[in-house]
Amino acid sequence: MSRVIVAGGGAAGMMAALSAGQRGHQVILLEKNEKLGKKLYITGKGRCNVTNACDMDGLFQGIVTNQKFLYSSFYQFTNKDMMDLLEQYGCPLKVERGSRVFPVSDKSSDVINALGRALKEHLVEVHLNSRIKELIIQDGCCVGVRLDKIGKNVIGGAEIGPEGEIFGDLVIVATGGLSYPSTGSTGDGFLWAKAAGHRITDLSPALAPFEILEEDGKRLQGLSLKNIRISLRSGNRERYQEFGEMLFTHFGVSGPVILSASSFIAKELRKKQPMVLSVDLKPALSLEQLDNRIVRDFQEGKNRQFKNSLSLLLPNKLIPVMIGRSGIHPDKPVNEITRIERRHLAETFKDLTFTVTGIRDYKEAIITQGGVSVKEINPSTMESKKVKGLCFAGEVLDLDGVTGGYNLQIAWSTGWAAGSVGAQSVL
Repeated sequence: MSRVIVAGGGAAGMMAALSAGQRGHQVILLEKNEKLGKKLYITGKGRCNVTNACDMDGLFQGIVTNQKFLYSSFYQFTNKDMMDLLEQYGCPLKVERGSRVFPVSDKSSDVINALGRALKEHLVEVHLNSRIKELIIQDGCCVGVRLDKIGKNVIGGAEIGPEGEIFGDLVIVATGGLSYPSTGSTGDGFLWAKAAGHRITDLSPALAPFEILEEDGKRLQGLSLKNIRISLRSGNRERYQEFGEMLFTHFGVSGPVILSASSFIAKELRKKQPMVLSVDLKPALSLEQLDNRIVRDFQEGKNRQFKNSLSLLLPNKLIPVMIGRSGIHPDKPVNEITRIERRHLAETFKDLTFTVTGIRDYKEAIITQGGVSVKEINPSTMESKKVKGLCFAGEVLDLDGVTGGYNLQIAWSTGWAAGSVGAQSVL
């Protein structure tokens, strides 16, 4: 029996500990917070989108960074495996729009409680308020951890040395990234990995809202637009396009399509690359069809002023902005609007543009993009190619996906691989 030390009690850490525990290893799970799964509590607005119920091709399509690296771990522990595990331990699930999977109760605590029951059943020793200072590496092998915060003299039968040492056969680092630092994601794993000789790729907040330049956009705060299409352009090159829902905020824009877009262009924005956000308010209509629709609306109220003629096409809050962008005087009667003016109005509907000036920081980012370079990690076992007896799992790795449960599946699958294959590799 090997002793496996897991650093971090989030999604990846709990899964790594459970995976190793199922194989009969002595598992010590060290979490610096006062409870497990602190970030899980707030995911999915407190509902916890545990995974996505799509097929395997769809699962890979939801991955933004280093998709091929996940091939082995995704097949070792699939989205269906995760769903079966949670239901086995008393957390019934449901599938919603976009194949997103949630607990039936809509309570993230039910997911955490189910995992807690599984950990208990497999005798995983969970130790909260246990802060790790550093990894102990000797002769190219990770042999344990050194605690910064020491409570009792003994943790699960493993003696603590005079400087807080706990020794083991395998250490799994699952400390998360930098997103939502209030949950304990403060980048500890990146520092340990770097000290162990690993390369950390460029880090950036991702699945985060955008800041925009235009004041008329900021005045739309609170407005949600559904069934729109966005695209992001850098010069003449389109970088991203998506259909769905977005939200205006006091600083810019957010919502599902914006968050997903951020994963594809976050690094460019951090480098201050100029980016234009284009919103197609009527993606179901061609420019000609929309022009014809505007003509009909104008004909039905031909004596109306322009400012009173758009209520059938736009939410009230958006009308003043569209009037301003159109260049048409708000008091102008619609029967005096020229064809050229009307055409420009239709073009504005199809291409309402905003200048993206930046991405919000880690406090508002769902995930961290970048991390431990996967070129230095065995994709089947998550074990370091540089240091024996050391594995990484979850957000600490340079892996990420779009919204919809994909990032949690990365955590589940890489955690499982680290705890199962990794634990056996040290026997």
